[in-house]
Amino acid sequence: MDKTIVFYCILFILIGEFILATVMNYLNAKRFKDPIPAEVADVFNAEEYKKSQAYKLTNYKFGIFTSVFSLLLILAFLLFGGFAWVDHVAQNQSDNTIIQALIFFGIIMIGSDILNLPFSYYQTFVIEEKFGFNKTTTTTFFIDKLKQWLMTIIVGGLILSLVIWFFQWAGTNFWLYTWAVVTVFILFMNLFYSKLIVPLFNKQQPLEAGSLKSKIESYAAEVGFDLKNIFVINGSKRSTKANAYFSGFGKEKRVTLYDTLINDLEEEEIVAVLAHEIGHYKRKHIIYNLAASVLLTGVMLLILSLFINNPEVSLAIGVDRPSFHAALIGFGILYSPISEITGLLMNHFSRKFEYEADDYAKHTYAALPLVASLKKLSKNSLSNLTPHPAYVFMHYSHPPLIDRIRNLKA
Repeated sequence: MDKTIVFYCILFILIGEFILATVMNYLNAKRFKDPIPAEVADVFNAEEYKKSQAYKLTNYKFGIFTSVFSLLLILAFLLFGGFAWVDHVAQNQSDNTIIQALIFFGIIMIGSDILNLPFSYYQTFVIEEKFGFNKTTTTTFFIDKLKQWLMTIIVGGLILSLVIWFFQWAGTNFWLYTWAVVTVFILFMNLFYSKLIVPLFNKQQPLEAGSLKSKIESYAAEVGFDLKNIFVINGSKRSTKANAYFSGFGKEKRVTLYDTLINDLEEEEIVAVLAHEIGHYKRKHIIYNLAASVLLTGVMLLILSLFINNPEVSLAIGVDRPSFHAALIGFGILYSPISEITGLLMNHFSRKFEYEADDYAKHTYAALPLVASLKKLSKNSLSNLTPHPAYVFMHYSHPPLIDRIRNLKA
């Protein structure tokens, strides 16, 4: 396999994915001006819907600009020796291949994030601010960035070092040991993410005793769900948008409610949202998603082991000498079409799971409070009520609001 062919394959994939994403976004944007669906006419008046359309259109135009910038940036790196320059910097700092890889990826990842920082800042403090969502201060924004970089350096650096060490020790069988480590990491994060990572960014505290907690505990007992950990997170520190999520399993399972959710919804509607989250647990969706994630990671690592020793995969990105870290960049781009396909499958099953969780809430609690909560949450976040079916198929992990309402009322 010639490096020139691999290079053109990489260009074809990058440009092809950009064109596909642009077409999907364009089709979706064409439906922004559709009339208010009858199912939500009771919560969206004409003025609010107009604001929702303006928000979607603003994000669409901003998305075009950022995606063009990202494409031009990586094409410039490929065509004008950007990866080769970073590789030279890494080689000049150390003869150790692990340290070289850490420097190589550190420069690329943090450098890319710095270049995209103005876009992230604009998104938060101009677009989100304009439409009344932003509650983040500039201090919080930059502190969050520093924390994210620190976590990337520590956790990402440790995992990358282990992967390269496995490769040096076990050769092409490194993927088995890497798969084992990544599996442990995935399980660990699922169990302890809310306990260890979330507190670095947000305050969490147990839900106070009162009417809401009593209703939640009463419902949980009724459906045989052992729920001892109900937490409230200060999501209002950064945004007015509301959310709730379920994490962990066994003794570590917990439900986290955003304070904005508690402020926006009635108690019966919050219990209905919780019933939906418990539905995910009862239907074993968390286990299925974990298993799928572990399996797909194993498949990707197996394929990586078949390509990692091919020097053309490294040389195709413009470096002077083959290396594990350069091959990872080339492989990451070459693998992205497969990743897109597996992403489509994961989204398909995710939408199916959402319907099942809605049905669970409908049958064990009530449909109408959940419908009311979905309407309010959609209205308050100015979500897209009329997405294009092709865009839904490609990108949505949740069914569109209208489809969920129709299912709940069926």
